[in-house]
Amino acid sequence: MNKPVKIIPIVAVLLSLIVIARPVMPKHDSGLYDLDTLARLPVSAGGRTKPLDTVARNSLMIVSDRQTATLDGKRRPAIRWLIDLVARPHEAGKYEVFRVDHPDVKSLIGAVNSDQKRFSFDHIFEHRQALSQQSALIENVERKNMTVYQRQLSELFSHVNVYTSLRDWHTPYAVPPLAQGEDWRPLVQDLRAPHPEHEGHEAHPEPSAAAKRLGYILMAYQNQEPDRFNSELADYATMLDQQMPDITRKARFEVFFNQLQPFYQGTVLYVLAFLLVCGSLLTAGLKGSVISTAFARATVAVLVVTFILHTFGLAARVYMQGYAPVTNLYSSAVFLGWFCVAMGLFLEWLFKNGMGAALSAVIGFVTLIIAHNLADGDTMNMMQAVLDSNFWLSTHVITVTIGYSATFLAGFLGIAYILMGVYTPSLTSERNKTLAKMMYGVIAFALLFSFVGTVLGGIWADQSWGRFWGWDPKENGAVLIVLMNALILHARWGGMVKARGVAVLAVFGNIVTAWSWFGTNMLGVGLHSYGFMDSAVMWMLLFVATQLAVMTAGMIPLSRWRSTTQ
Repeated sequence: MNKPVKIIPIVAVLLSLIVIARPVMPKHDSGLYDLDTLARLPVSAGGRTKPLDTVARNSLMIVSDRQTATLDGKRRPAIRWLIDLVARPHEAGKYEVFRVDHPDVKSLIGAVNSDQKRFSFDHIFEHRQALSQQSALIENVERKNMTVYQRQLSELFSHVNVYTSLRDWHTPYAVPPLAQGEDWRPLVQDLRAPHPEHEGHEAHPEPSAAAKRLGYILMAYQNQEPDRFNSELADYATMLDQQMPDITRKARFEVFFNQLQPFYQGTVLYVLAFLLVCGSLLTAGLKGSVISTAFARATVAVLVVTFILHTFGLAARVYMQGYAPVTNLYSSAVFLGWFCVAMGLFLEWLFKNGMGAALSAVIGFVTLIIAHNLADGDTMNMMQAVLDSNFWLSTHVITVTIGYSATFLAGFLGIAYILMGVYTPSLTSERNKTLAKMMYGVIAFALLFSFVGTVLGGIWADQSWGRFWGWDPKENGAVLIVLMNALILHARWGGMVKARGVAVLAVFGNIVTAWSWFGTNMLGVGLHSYGFMDSAVMWMLLFVATQLAVMTAGMIPLSRWRSTTQ
């Protein structure tokens, strides 16, 4: 075997492993304070138990759109920002964490014509009077009626509330239930100094042992006593390990998950896989195609590594959350991409034409980017009561999401078919037949799962709401996907369309599926509107426009296509 065929895939896999391992390597200096142990302490927030590291990261993502904070031009880890916020609030007030983009909002905080995007709490507090006046003006305005300026101003107020709630220890609930009958409690509640009430009322109870230890930890950090801080922290962590080992074990695992960031690393690796696909295509004309073969094998190798990482991320979420992998829009994007990659790899193994690998890389990247932009705080928060059913989450939701995945994959196969045929001479007779088979098989698979998933959803609706079907927007979107896939197959069976017609219709299936997946949530109405997102309307319209453009290109007469062999 030629050296490039051996070396290039090996180098690509080693590079992938380095990308994966890099985030979990020690990279931030916690100094004299054991911030790693602090990050692993379990607390309760958003209806679930999580490590303090998750609270810090998610809170920063909400107010800053980052998982690090900046002080004096230097990036600090989220846990450092959080401990400074609660123990040294005067110092934390200098962190530039509040993201402000709108120029009119910037003008309210004295940053007219400034390119700066993130501001400190102290800076914002200096302009509290102007902000308070504007707050009074939008207090009674419904969000759907707000201007862009008013929405960003409202978000800034919300972010300040998140900040102050953390600073004052109202959230998270940090005092653990170590005695029978107890529940998680805010630290501020337990550390309130005991004092007698008016006659006939009981005094506040003495702080619990856990609350006292947390108070000692914060006091040691506030007084800059690292040895005492580390000692108190180690004793407290040991106590929790002994009394709630399952919770602390899961908290440690979640910190590792946060550091690994499997979906972010997966995004990077899907880009690498796509670049390798491009390398394979660009070198395909070389004599012997040795380099092209090497790039093709490297692509598959990187995709397999990335798929394993993607799978680990999904499995880790199931373990931490205790539910099936699809519980909200964020997790649906992650799962949809994962299943598309799985199907793409299967198609690549079956046909070995590079198309399955290319689409796996593209769809994997796109869906993880969508998931990243859907992440607003904790992506594993407690679900709405109607969704709190592991059986139906494991049947209806997963089945219908598989239907989404297959329909999107068929649509992207259609896009590839049209672009190759119209703009390149690469759509040969053989490739035309292969792509037609791939589209047909994927659409048939999509029809099966979208239909079964929709029926299962009706049964769940009957159990939850007492009716099988109610013409809810989400229900209409689900049945439209079924009808779209059935329409394509019947048009093909009836001879009304051939490969090109199937491709054009499959691209329209992308629009139908995107509407069911996202569009129905933008309406903000209906029993299924669990993730209202008015900010995604522009992206939804842009996606529809691109699909219509591709469909238009696909309907150009074949005589005008660069690939003339059909």
